[in-house]
Amino acid sequence: MEQMQTVTVEALERRVETILLAHGMSAPNAQAVAHVIVAGERDHCKSHGLYRLEGCLKVLAAGKASGVSVPVVQDAGGAIVEVDAGGGFAPASFNAGKAALVARARDYGLAALVIRDCLHFSALWHDVEALAEEGLAGLSMCPSYAFVAPSGGKVPLFGTNPFAFGFPRKGAHPYVVDFATSVAARGEIELHRRAGTPIPEGWAIDTEGRPTTDPDAALAGAMLPFGGHKGSAIATMIELLAGAMLGEFMSREALDFMGTGDLLPRHGALILAFDPARFAARSGRDPIAEAERLLGAIEDQGARLPSQRRFKARAQALAEGIALTAAELALLERLSRPDALR
Repeated sequence: MEQMQTVTVEALERRVETILLAHGMSAPNAQAVAHVIVAGERDHCKSHGLYRLEGCLKVLAAGKASGVSVPVVQDAGGAIVEVDAGGGFAPASFNAGKAALVARARDYGLAALVIRDCLHFSALWHDVEALAEEGLAGLSMCPSYAFVAPSGGKVPLFGTNPFAFGFPRKGAHPYVVDFATSVAARGEIELHRRAGTPIPEGWAIDTEGRPTTDPDAALAGAMLPFGGHKGSAIATMIELLAGAMLGEFMSREALDFMGTGDLLPRHGALILAFDPARFAARSGRDPIAEAERLLGAIEDQGARLPSQRRFKARAQALAEGIALTAAELALLERLSRPDALR
């Protein structure tokens, strides 16, 4: 059995933050990025955890991102709040714009946060969970790199185009869904490639448009949208709402701009916030209580609510720490060296 080393969530966050600082990232950016990376490990989502750290360092070393940019918030008091990330990482920009987004959602019942020119490298659940903690429902979405072919096509056009939704609950974790509109996240295919294992059927096609279980052929070819034409339509919606509508890159443009899919993409992001109390005010009903009726009915049938496995892993990690493999510890040690990427 492989020997594991357990570290606390706080200690791992400090370790990752120290690595980011050593590679030239400013303290606010390092804190925000480290928190998101370690949250992936904490929730046992390996494809969104320490695996993402090297990608953040590579894009910094290539000079294609800023680790010291200061997000600029534009809040004119309307329903749309904008944050210019200045080529920086999305978590710091979300942190900078969150208070204004929450305030505008409470003022108007709904509001939008537009993040411009950012690098998004991880899951979106962080955004909607943060809004749920404020009693707000939330939607978060962004394009990516053109790695996914439309349903019936074979040429990559869409990004994996993640999409997250959160709804607040009383006395429980919020209802949260977070998924790529591709069959799987690209990071999952990369993990299969590193492990030397085949990917499941139906995830991808090769450069000739033929189904493949070879992760190398999949990465060279195209990923597939989940649910066929339905997933393809949702991926298109995200390209339009979080790309074209914002005047930011869509996935094809993001890939052309960076010139390679080996570095994290730069694009925009869209986060929507809704105040359930404002929407239900004239109904005489409690929207949170009504939500519990539905969620309870789902659980009463023995069905598992989305993210429950992740919340269970979180509770265990907070109580017992995060177990890291020898390979993960070696990665942290290697990335701690100034010449790690040479």
